Amino acid sequence: MSLDRAVMLFAGIMVLLSVALTVFVSPLFMWFTVFIGLNQIQASFTGFCPAASVFKMLGIKEVCAFS
Repeated sequence: MSLDRAVMLFAGIMVLLSVALTVFVSPLFMWFTVFIGLNQIQASFTGFCPAASVFKMLGIKEVCAFS
């Protein structure tokens, strides 16, 4: 799995998790969803993604996911 796809998979799982927590636990978990969205926006502008840094340290190879 490439780094790009691992980050997208992780972001998707986090969004679904935050929505489930919002529905089943507390509406305040909506702020978790907001945080995820803001993190994705800042990563698109700055090129820095904390999850990507962690995945690189775990040995996931950085290749282009889309060609």
